[in-house]
Amino acid sequence: MISDLHIGVETHLRSKGFHIASRTDDMMDEIREAAGTVCSRMIVIGDIKDSVPGSTRQEHREVPMFFDRLLEYFDSVDVVRGNHDTNIEEFLPGRVNIRPASGLRLHDTGFIHGHTWPSSEVMSADVLVMGHTHPAVMFKDGIGRMVSEPCWIRGRFKEDADAERFERLPEEFIVVPAFNRMLGGSPVNIIGEPLLGPVLNSDLVDLDDATVHLLDGINLGRRIDLMIDGRGPRAGRGLRRKDVKE
Repeated sequence: MISDLHIGVETHLRSKGFHIASRTDDMMDEIREAAGTVCSRMIVIGDIKDSVPGSTRQEHREVPMFFDRLLEYFDSVDVVRGNHDTNIEEFLPGRVNIRPASGLRLHDTGFIHGHTWPSSEVMSADVLVMGHTHPAVMFKDGIGRMVSEPCWIRGRFKEDADAERFERLPEEFIVVPAFNRMLGGSPVNIIGEPLLGPVLNSDLVDLDDATVHLLDGINLGRRIDLMIDGRGPRAGRGLRRKDVKE
């Protein structure tokens, strides 16, 4: 399962003066290396392409090729629509299973992109997995210099939450980092800066007690203990959120 490919982001960067070669082939190589020979199904939870609205030549060329290669490697490929995936069916091979933005439920796990509310069926799963936020954790040193690293977030839904919209809530949620490393990340531990999406901005989840994990699996602890003041000089890695359209 991966999220936030944003195929075509290099074209957007080129318009801002950054001339960077496409990383689409690199992403495919990373997927194949990670999947090995034991994974037969791929789920992509949104934001396949970068442009919204409209599309670029790069997206028209690379999105179909990327998914043709996925279908050569995986028996089944599912795509849950993200907010960048308008008319995505025009880009994808017919064998790709396109799921609505309200999500996909497989057994006890629900998958959404995260920009809209899940369906009741998805929210009745034990675990809810989402992307969209491009989570990163910000580190601040003694002289105020800040750098960020992509991260995962894992937390729980509140047992006493007033969920008028849903009959049942998942026990826990997982927010996955953007698979395309060109996107950088949006810090999740800056005081006063909300996260993206209705679920993470609701009273249903316990963000304070959620744990933050680096890509190599290191558990940094609870989010509430990692919060910092975002003011000061920044030297972040990758792109800032304002450089990539949501």
